[in-house]
Amino acid sequence: MDFQECYQHTCSAVALAAREGKHRLVSKLIHRGYSADVSDNRGWNPLHEAAFHGSYACTRVLIRSARSCCRGRDYVNSLTHDSATPLFLAAKQGHRRIVRALLNASADVNRVTDDEASPLFAAVDGGHTEVVKLLVSSGSEVNRSHSASGWSCLHQAAFKGHVEIVQFLVGVADLNSTDDFEITPLFVAAQYGQRRCLEILADAGAAVNCQSHDLATPLLIASQEGHLGCVEALLERGADPNLYCNEDKWQLPVHAAAEFGHIGILERLLSVTDRACDHSPGKVSPVYSAVLGGQTESLQVLLREGFGPDAQDCESFGYSCPLEATFWPPATSAETRCGIPELVQVLLRAGARVGGDLYCRCLQADVPHLLEPFLARDGLPSGEHLPRLVQTGLDHVHSAGVWLPLLLQAGMNPEHFLQDALFERAECHVLHFLLEFTNWKMLSPSLQEILSRRRAESTWKWCDLFDSPPPLGHLCRLVIRGVVGAKALAGRAFVRQLPVPPVLQDYLRFDNVFRAHRLPRHCPLEERDSRGDGPDHL
Repeated sequence: MDFQECYQHTCSAVALAAREGKHRLVSKLIHRGYSADVSDNRGWNPLHEAAFHGSYACTRVLIRSARSCCRGRDYVNSLTHDSATPLFLAAKQGHRRIVRALLNASADVNRVTDDEASPLFAAVDGGHTEVVKLLVSSGSEVNRSHSASGWSCLHQAAFKGHVEIVQFLVGVADLNSTDDFEITPLFVAAQYGQRRCLEILADAGAAVNCQSHDLATPLLIASQEGHLGCVEALLERGADPNLYCNEDKWQLPVHAAAEFGHIGILERLLSVTDRACDHSPGKVSPVYSAVLGGQTESLQVLLREGFGPDAQDCESFGYSCPLEATFWPPATSAETRCGIPELVQVLLRAGARVGGDLYCRCLQADVPHLLEPFLARDGLPSGEHLPRLVQTGLDHVHSAGVWLPLLLQAGMNPEHFLQDALFERAECHVLHFLLEFTNWKMLSPSLQEILSRRRAESTWKWCDLFDSPPPLGHLCRLVIRGVVGAKALAGRAFVRQLPVPPVLQDYLRFDNVFRAHRLPRHCPLEERDSRGDGPDHL
């Protein structure tokens, strides 16, 4: 089926002639008795066609014909199916002579379409300055709502960037009229980067610190959208960079610039923004905004300008520090799940504090590999945080292949994990790895029972290594570990002081186990970055 043919606009002979601008043919057809009032399937009659297509001569013929039938005003104001008048269509297309002719024929200058657009709004939208002036001088309502969203003509002119129309309207319109969201024309200009329109409005007296229903300001929206020119214009005209833009009184324009990575705007705002937002209770440091927006460059700028890498607790978002915000709630990006995010590296280099709870968060957020840079920088947590980390690990056995070697490398005593919960659920390779840090012939009866059952159920594959007692050398290093502690043996500096050959020093650090499982020991963050190494998994 040819849908174009089925749904093409049906059109009378008079309307077709008017569409093509053939005024003599229009006049001849009318004299022969053809109707000038037949509408097509859009509700368009010949006058709509003439008005829209710019045929001034046809328009005059049709108006005269309607007057001769004593129905001139009704015909001039006839409506299409969406309530558009000939005046609306002419104004939309910018046909000034036709607009004047229709107005002289008593066209309703304020008749609106179904979507509440007036002829004036249509002319503004199209950028037809002379038509706008003509309609205003003819009584068009400038300050009324001319659209479904509540925008005035001045809103639309600012949105479209029609500088000449804005320049004209500021002399006759309400500069601070608001739409349904309490947004002013100046706000619209800032949002869409119309700097010249913004300057005209501000210089004419429009409020530069107006706030929408959610308290956003023009400076905030310009910062969010990346319009540096508008930011500059607003600041030059007295816009307040320290006016809070939300009900919780923490969001400033600088936060928007940081979150969306608009570096030029961020640098401009930092010089005029009060630093109270950096650490003050109840506020939110823009460092959080940069982190949550994934903007590494923004973060680097903030840190370079003296903002702290730790900031304050962020109750608004539920984070204890910016470092936690880099991966919590659970991240989904490939970078966060497979590598060390650059945001984490930047914060750690800037001296961000690694709180004890962050270790648990890594496992809870299912990004256990992020333990690596934390352990490399600050080592294992202490105090109550250590048993909490052990318990969190036992609650997340599914990722033990990642976190277990990292914790053992950092010096955690493997005996913490000789528990039923891990032996019941861990994968074979994880159990094999852990057992090599123990005297596997001296496991508790409950653990031996679990291994026997799993072996019988074929959920754990027995390794020949565990058929024999541990070698004497292995038993000796277990005794040494019990005396000096696992954490001490994990430190290369301590082991290198022992009066034994280097090969035995490495043996005491279980390097042979890590090599057998293809797990090189971790190194400081700076050294790893220079080599390009990433975290290794079992």
